[in-house]
Amino acid sequence: MITVNPYLYFNGNCEEAFDFYKSVFKSEFNFIDRYKDVPQNNRRLFTDQDHKIMHISLPISSKTTLMGADNTALFNQPVSTSNFSLSINTDNKDEADTLFQSLSEGGEIKLPMNETFWGSYYGIVTDKFGINWKISFGSD
Repeated sequence: MITVNPYLYFNGNCEEAFDFYKSVFKSEFNFIDRYKDVPQNNRRLFTDQDHKIMHISLPISSKTTLMGADNTALFNQPVSTSNFSLSINTDNKDEADTLFQSLSEGGEIKLPMNETFWGSYYGIVTDKFGINWKISFGSD
């Protein structure tokens, strides 16, 4: 079976964001590695990044792992969260409400959780790190 796991880049606050997600999803990191752990012969690629996250993974369900890193000059790409949303489908309304409330702390609610015309209980929030989330229970 193919799985798709979101990989998020941050502008130096990856660890803070993932500590937040760890509390929201009540999970533990599978892996965390910093740029300081890169072998010495490759360190020149990651100057001034020692304390930053090179890779982190957090399982949020049995089939989905949220992954991330701090952006570096090596990748030379702007970090943008405006062109995607992470869609979470829950097993029940209470779980949807709990995730939505947790993710909205310090963020911005775009659409409060409510019943939709297509049969889902659904809401949209941008969290305090600028990541867009669509939380849903019911129809996919």
